[in-house]
Amino acid sequence: MTQKNLKTYVLKLFKVTFFIPFLIYFNYKEIMKTIWIINEYAGSPYHGMEYRHYYLSKELIKRGYNVYIISASYSHLYVKLPDVKKTFEVENIDGITYIWVKVPKYKNSWDKKRVIKWLVFTFKTYFFLPVRNLSKPDYIIISSPSLFPIISGYKWARRFKARLIFEVKDIWPLSLIETGGYSKYHPFILIMGLFEKFAYCKSDKVISVLPLAFKHIENLGLNSSKFIYIPNGIAIDELEHIDPLSNEIKRLIPENKFNIIYAGTFGKNDPLEYLLQGALLLKDHKDIHFILVGKGMEENNLKELAKNLELSNISFIPPVSKSQVQEILKLCKVCYIGWKNEKLYKYGISANKIFDYMYSGKPILHSYSGKADIVKKANCGITVEAENSVAIAEAILKLYNMKEEQRNILGKNGKEYVLKHHTYEKITDKFEEIFKGNL
Repeated sequence: MTQKNLKTYVLKLFKVTFFIPFLIYFNYKEIMKTIWIINEYAGSPYHGMEYRHYYLSKELIKRGYNVYIISASYSHLYVKLPDVKKTFEVENIDGITYIWVKVPKYKNSWDKKRVIKWLVFTFKTYFFLPVRNLSKPDYIIISSPSLFPIISGYKWARRFKARLIFEVKDIWPLSLIETGGYSKYHPFILIMGLFEKFAYCKSDKVISVLPLAFKHIENLGLNSSKFIYIPNGIAIDELEHIDPLSNEIKRLIPENKFNIIYAGTFGKNDPLEYLLQGALLLKDHKDIHFILVGKGMEENNLKELAKNLELSNISFIPPVSKSQVQEILKLCKVCYIGWKNEKLYKYGISANKIFDYMYSGKPILHSYSGKADIVKKANCGITVEAENSVAIAEAILKLYNMKEEQRNILGKNGKEYVLKHHTYEKITDKFEEIFKGNL
């Protein structure tokens, strides 16, 4: 090799050796996108609901994203509170970096002190969020029902030139007007309305778990072209991990009976009194039994109603862990979910329990009068008018009198539908389309 060729070779080697690390670094930065999810109700399987952003984050991390969940130290939905002593606590949960924000506690979902929590969370995330310890975001997702953190998201999105995504799970303040009895002219409702419009106007994209939420945006006189429907769903890995029920729980579930199950919260927006009235109408059918699994504000009222109606065909069972839900559904013939007869549901629904029910392969009895009925769409059960105990009882008898094969077909339809459309892999695909600019 001549001296000239040797110099050329050494120069090329130097360039490659010097520039490759930079190329790798910048390509890595291009691929490694950072997502901030600001949702003061974001929990985990270890703390309790909500789970949507935990499962979404896990899937995003698998795909090479860096994810922060910025949540509150307290929620009425948690079953176990995170240990938060300082203003902010950092915790790694299954690869997800949680930033817990210390906030005041309150009693229940209708406690007015909950508003103080919203304001404290917003104040701290706006002024004191420890951004120096966080990677620069490419996308910031602000999730309702609380609307106030949108100003935090907007501030940081502008600071870091990130794209802002507003996620609508419950349409507020409309939900407070429709189900809470608040006047639309109440000062606090008017303030929330201003924040809502700000969120729709300033966000780069508006997504919702409600399929027809874009109609609400249009009703406000705003352009709904930013709207994208991304529903709730199921995490296959979690559902496939099934823990056995305790003997105490098993003893509470009658064998060789046609068991109707409700598994979820006993809340004001879950009108289970109509299911109990249906049970009263069917009390002479000794082999039909009703099982209510869960807890909530209305638990004592429901137990008192069952006692007053002298119902012997109903069992109340304490909540089971998420990993035991599918096991308890196996012991039942029909899964029940009911809603209030409210105008609010003209925008659709996206209850997580419906997807758990569908995955179980059991037919669903749906007491619902709103739009975009997924049970009808998937042909996985029977839908009847909301708040109609007679219709509920008639539908139960119809399912009871069906051949086992017919019920199995309905259950199979539901499972196939949820696996096709509502896994977190499918849901994350849609988020990625937004991140890539395809939606």
